[in-house]
Amino acid sequence: MLDLLRRIVEEVNNAPNLDQALSIIVRRVKDAMSADVCSIYLTDELQQQHVLMASEGLNPDSVGNIRLTFDEGLVSLVASRVELVNLGNAPEHPRYYYFPESGEEKFNSFLGVPIIHHRQVLGVLIVQSSRTEKFPEESETIMITIASQLAGAMAHAAACGEIERILEQTDNALDDSKPLSGLPGASGVAVGTAVVVYPLADLKAIPYRQIDDIDAEIAIFNVALESVRQEIRQLSLRLAEVLPSEDRALFDAYLLMLNSESLGGETIAHIRKGSWAAGALRQTIIEHVKVFKEMDDPYLSERADDIYDLGQRILGHIQQINHKQTEYPAETILIGEQINASMLAEVPTSCLKGVVSARGSSTSHVAILARALGIPAVMGAKNLPVSRIDACQVIVDGYSGHVYVSPSQNVRDQYQQLAKEEAELSSELMGLRDLPAMTQDNIHIPLFANTGLLSDVTPSLHSGAEGIGLYRTEFPFMIRQCFPSEEEQYQIYRQVLDVFHPLPVTLRTLDIGGDKALSYFPIEEENPFLGWRGIRITLDHPEIFLVQVRAMIRASIGLDNLHILLPMISTVTELTDSKFFINRAYEELIEENLEVKRPQVGVMIEVPAAVYQADSLAKRVDFFSIGTNDLTQYLMAVDRNNASVAELYDSLQPAVLRAIYQTVQSAKRHNIPVSVCGEMAGDPASALVLIGMGIDSLSMSASSLTRVKWVIRNVTQVRAEELLKDVLVMEDAKTIRQYLNGRFEVSGMGGLVRAGK
Repeated sequence: MLDLLRRIVEEVNNAPNLDQALSIIVRRVKDAMSADVCSIYLTDELQQQHVLMASEGLNPDSVGNIRLTFDEGLVSLVASRVELVNLGNAPEHPRYYYFPESGEEKFNSFLGVPIIHHRQVLGVLIVQSSRTEKFPEESETIMITIASQLAGAMAHAAACGEIERILEQTDNALDDSKPLSGLPGASGVAVGTAVVVYPLADLKAIPYRQIDDIDAEIAIFNVALESVRQEIRQLSLRLAEVLPSEDRALFDAYLLMLNSESLGGETIAHIRKGSWAAGALRQTIIEHVKVFKEMDDPYLSERADDIYDLGQRILGHIQQINHKQTEYPAETILIGEQINASMLAEVPTSCLKGVVSARGSSTSHVAILARALGIPAVMGAKNLPVSRIDACQVIVDGYSGHVYVSPSQNVRDQYQQLAKEEAELSSELMGLRDLPAMTQDNIHIPLFANTGLLSDVTPSLHSGAEGIGLYRTEFPFMIRQCFPSEEEQYQIYRQVLDVFHPLPVTLRTLDIGGDKALSYFPIEEENPFLGWRGIRITLDHPEIFLVQVRAMIRASIGLDNLHILLPMISTVTELTDSKFFINRAYEELIEENLEVKRPQVGVMIEVPAAVYQADSLAKRVDFFSIGTNDLTQYLMAVDRNNASVAELYDSLQPAVLRAIYQTVQSAKRHNIPVSVCGEMAGDPASALVLIGMGIDSLSMSASSLTRVKWVIRNVTQVRAEELLKDVLVMEDAKTIRQYLNGRFEVSGMGGLVRAGK
């Protein structure tokens, strides 16, 4: 069954369009099930109907014409019950609905399973037989498995509008676009052109891209092909002395493949049809791999991996040739399976208008960078049809997490108006930049900036920030090829402290691990977020920790605005050990006759264990800084970079709010200030709740400062406390967010939490 399933899924994924994919499904499933009929109905939510879109066994003229309302027929029964229905004599069932034009009167048995993706019914897959008996249990298992695998492909088709288009061919009622859903990563809206980026030498990630200069693409392919030939010849010569001749025959086989007309000729043929070299190669390799995998001879079947390896090698050379040829449109929407910081950095900032990533969440580093750049981002768009949308027009709604691919003119017009309104609102809010963040009952709540880039420090100051609440020191580590020296770190920290002097600057000690890797310090773990990261690494490597802390304390000489923040503290012992090394660094500098002052030291409350030990920790530190990004992740048991569960990741979850409130109360009992430095602080709706809790300060991306300042200046502490009481009795994040967003709509400032003004 697994081999059958693999072949069906591969064929569907390689189909050029949804029509052909559906035809493949019904044909292959009918044969696999030894059924007389296999059909697929697609769910038309707009018309509230299930539409027959492909069939092998029914009258071909009925395809596209048979429509069942949501309360008609056995197909609708399967969809409404969201479970399989297996009948031996379907015509006797009270929900049976007969269409004379279908020719199904001779079929008695019926087995239908829903095609479901993320709780949404996309369609129904059915098989029928003339036999008057139920399909066997094995058939049920096969159908359920096939339907579950097909759901992803169907979701991809829905995301790029193919389902809507083929439904529209049968009914002209559809005149609008359906969005692809992801997670809000950075607020804002943008309309632009998709530029798909992909990892080096990853055939599966290569998008389809049309070209005009066919001869140039053929030349690129031929150069890459010859480069790989040279590589294989050199490998063979280098290993001639250590490998026997029979093993070296593999290299000869590689050369035969590279010289064959099938690989080179077919790729060039695809290029001549208008595909760029990388896309043409991808199509050729996938076709060849499919042929070899289906061979019965095990030796020949295993050669599929060799072909794929050759394809990867050729692709690597094509990408080296193309690397400097990437052109970014004036309104680039950067799209990829997993966007990273280097991909973002390659796009001229004047061109970059939005980011969409199939993986990640609102707290991924790319989302954080997008907020710092003031561009909208959608993360965790797991059904993103990456390979099919390069150069398409795309709309990014960073408030709702919606992405529109090739939207209708109506939707484009709406979002262009919303973008205009948003720009007007942002311009109006800039008038608050130099005003104090003071509630209407005269309580000052300082607003600090989160940053990690030297280039972002001065803009943060000009945005009205009253200091830096979180400087992520790992960024300078991540862009180097080795650990920076004490002097290099000193220069960086001194510049940051000096720009903001006399305002406070909080430098967080090195926080690597999890989703923050150093190329020169690899960490291989099965579960990195629960592994060796943050303070755990630096305590295990005091030589790294001491160098960094020395650089920090030295950088503050004569400025005295340094606060040191310790990440990922989960035990009192970790705090004690960290303070020991900080004191040691301080004493070393005193012994070197440097006029240093002991800095304030605080801990990040981002692990549930720290919440429950907050009283013990508060006795030993100068301040708390609540890192809501990781705190939410750990409390909700949600990997924030896993799109499958990222919907659960919301800092307004009741458990998260109660943990924050408990931490604030502990801090108050010990008279130490408490700040929130997670992305929650920059969310206007969340800010209302945090003000009510008595948070002393908030730290966020510079782009969020004026929005949160408006919230502070238009509420009293008493009113915020009343809102907090209402929220703390609510039982789910969705209800809480709707309630808080409603407060902005009532005040006429809905544009703070949604697109528009």
